[in-house]
Amino acid sequence: MQEYSSRQQHRQTLRECGRLPDGFRIAVSSLQFVPEERPSTDPFNMNLSLILADEPCSSFGLSLTKNRMPGAPIMRARAVLGAESLQGILVNNRVANVCTETGVEDAGELLACLGGQLGIDPAVLLSSSTGIIGWRLPLEPMKAAVPELVARLGHDSLLAVAEAIMTTDAFPKLRRADLAGGGSIVGIAKGAGMIEPNMATMLSFILTDLDIPREVLREELATAVEAGFNRISVDGDQSTSDMVVALASGRREKPDTDEFGEALRLICRQLAEDVVRNGEGTRHVLRVTVSGAESEQQAAAVGKAVVNSPLVKTALYGNDPNVGRIIAAVGDYCGNHDIAIDSHNVRLSIGEESVFSDGSFHLDKAKELRLSHYLKNAELRHSTGLEYPPHEMCVEIAIDLGLRSATTTVYGSDLSDEYVRINADYRT
Repeated sequence: MQEYSSRQQHRQTLRECGRLPDGFRIAVSSLQFVPEERPSTDPFNMNLSLILADEPCSSFGLSLTKNRMPGAPIMRARAVLGAESLQGILVNNRVANVCTETGVEDAGELLACLGGQLGIDPAVLLSSSTGIIGWRLPLEPMKAAVPELVARLGHDSLLAVAEAIMTTDAFPKLRRADLAGGGSIVGIAKGAGMIEPNMATMLSFILTDLDIPREVLREELATAVEAGFNRISVDGDQSTSDMVVALASGRREKPDTDEFGEALRLICRQLAEDVVRNGEGTRHVLRVTVSGAESEQQAAAVGKAVVNSPLVKTALYGNDPNVGRIIAAVGDYCGNHDIAIDSHNVRLSIGEESVFSDGSFHLDKAKELRLSHYLKNAELRHSTGLEYPPHEMCVEIAIDLGLRSATTTVYGSDLSDEYVRINADYRT
């Protein structure tokens, strides 16, 4: 388990892990704007990030939100899925570009400006936006910032982009895998709130220099997304802008497919867990393993019912081992979805402590104290202002439904007063 003693140590580790795979460059810039929709005239800061391959990548994959009220970048990205190649991604934070009158046109105009500066066809470029839903992009200030962004293109660590795409995130999320033949996969993610993906996380960009065929990349990406990003929740809300993009420059020799798939799944799982650890106001990360289910989908749904229960989340925030709330959440979901569990076959444990089996709870004063101590040890922080994850501990919850043999693991977070404050004051 990785531990960090300071923000500096955490950032240095990520900076080293963020070495770009062959065939890619990145750039980051910033600008100020006054939102047209906001009564105040105080300016906002916006970051622009560019991920650019040296040549168009014929091997690329996308995973996009299923939200039926998507942002303009998602609408444009759906058309890109069938394109011959993809070369670059322009990302902005602060404004999500969702359901505005000119959102799609604004994104197109911005990419045309970028393509002109780069000297490439804007059709091989993709936009990605995150931030406040309902506000228009500050198009003219963004276009004015594009030349400087292009001038900054270089081979710096991908950490710069991981930091620039943050909104309410407390720290950047970056993971790396080096494969046997010398190639690498490097991924970043953004997300802290409005997180229960149904395809991906809010934003994730994955780069590899391996010569992996498009159909293989897309198949492996779909598997990795399902097992990673689709198994997390912070608050039960699916974003309008969820997007995972994978690009392969093909500079390194073709990898073993199994090795590549395993590495990609690991990166997506690690990034997904990082998103939960970075959830708005999160003090505990919950790792809920549901076994004995009739299918993986059923196991995931039961796990999500537990991590999304406000009563479970608030109890864990208070280091209160109120295990009855977990059993209630399981019974609630199963009862309302016609899952015929038998309480005598259901088992529940937290950490190393068995708390429910044979149809009844097994609790006493000593066990309650041990469970409370266990929760306190798993806390990420005791106050606001977290700038790095001090550890990667989780509250381990194991649930056996006693039906069949399917199993899966779901990640979630507790619910703090800080989460409420962040989302009450998000725009004001």
